[in-house]
Amino acid sequence: MKTSKSTKHMSLIVAFIPVIALIAMLAGDVIWFGEDSSYGSNQMALLIAALIAGGIGVSRGTKWEAIREAISNSIGQATEAILILLLIGALAGTWLMAGIIPAFIHYGLQILQPGIFLFAAALICAVLSLATGSSWGTVGTVGVALVGIGTALGLDEGWIAGAIISGAYFGDKLSPLSDTTNLAPAVAGTDLITHIKYMTITTIPSFVIALVVFLLVGFGGSASSGVESGFAEGFGNAVNGMFNIHPGLFLAPISVLVMIAKKVPAAPALFIGVLLGALTAVVFQPDVIVKVAGDDMSFAAAAYVASMKSMAVDTAYVTGNALADQLLTAGGMKGMMNTIWLIICAMTFGAVLQAAGMLKRITAALISGVNSVFGLISRTVGTCIAFNILASDQYIAIVVPGKMYSEAFEKQGLAPENLSRTLEDAGTVTSVLIPWNTCGVAQSGILGVATIAYAPYCIFNWISPVMSLLIAGFGYKLKYKDGAHR
Repeated sequence: MKTSKSTKHMSLIVAFIPVIALIAMLAGDVIWFGEDSSYGSNQMALLIAALIAGGIGVSRGTKWEAIREAISNSIGQATEAILILLLIGALAGTWLMAGIIPAFIHYGLQILQPGIFLFAAALICAVLSLATGSSWGTVGTVGVALVGIGTALGLDEGWIAGAIISGAYFGDKLSPLSDTTNLAPAVAGTDLITHIKYMTITTIPSFVIALVVFLLVGFGGSASSGVESGFAEGFGNAVNGMFNIHPGLFLAPISVLVMIAKKVPAAPALFIGVLLGALTAVVFQPDVIVKVAGDDMSFAAAAYVASMKSMAVDTAYVTGNALADQLLTAGGMKGMMNTIWLIICAMTFGAVLQAAGMLKRITAALISGVNSVFGLISRTVGTCIAFNILASDQYIAIVVPGKMYSEAFEKQGLAPENLSRTLEDAGTVTSVLIPWNTCGVAQSGILGVATIAYAPYCIFNWISPVMSLLIAGFGYKLKYKDGAHR
């Protein structure tokens, strides 16, 4: 790929102009659009910043053909992730119609006890986020319920939200259904299964430490078990009134997990999971099928129509219980389009920076003097956190540093999964700790707890980047391109 005449002749100030422009626009988006900034304005900011970068690049000798090729290659890297995201939307729709997601929530709530509330809240959110691949979906559904229960039990709302977010982001990091879990390996140049395998090295110890902290703190709370029992009973009655809830519903998710464990590629495994969800609904939820499709057709036709609706578009189920109604919604493939749009725009911005020689110039400055693996990984961690603070979006904090440091990791002989793991350890989880980041804005709005109030208690989110640095410092489980661990 051709870039500008010579990056050594480009000043660092010129290289940062598109980044500064992007930061200014994203800051304005957060101020004027709030949590809605990721629904269009951030995408346009990325494209405008890409235009600025492209203009500077062309003025310095970069050919438009080179920029176009870079954009095409960059988006091409994310093709599988985009396909997986569409399948995730379809999966959520059919699993909701089948009663699988309601069953996860219903059985999860049964384990709540006052003395271990924070521990249980983190664990429930971790399980649900692992199953759905969505930290936002988990926080926006069962997380809202848990805030109400925890507050009634007399626990501090900061600790409650911290436990919820810790669990939700643990599941988000490890779930093969997560958008960031698919995006990070796509940017770094590795596959999903390898990425998840190497993520466990830092993610599981971080979450275990967080659970221990939540368990110790939780024993200090005082509460009445009657509040939670009443809540669980009300929710259970509402869900059972709509769905047939029983353990047999878990056959579909278990099948998907088995396929993934057997190293079946993620896209086919998810697609089979989508179809299994639809089949589960036909077998176990015939009444729900009719409600979704309408009762003016045969059951065979209704099953087809309901399955297609749940896969493709918004579906919602009315139980008469306000909280249950809030939880029982899904967006299908349509619900994933905004995330895909944001990813495409972020990949475009990163590609233009790369083609114009700006990423190389910025990276050269950032890694100047770095002559060790620990120095490289620590610089990557710091850059991801900086982009979460400055650019206000976790996708940018994954994509841009991923492109900036991929060549440096390669020169050190490191396998790409080291980079993808670092991107998630630092980029994914710290986004929610920043009050003006889209994740921080959204989660504080959903939970009704200010970011500054819950941020100190998101134990998992603080430990993850530290664990990444510790692993690098000790040289533990660092994989090199020759397959060796040194």
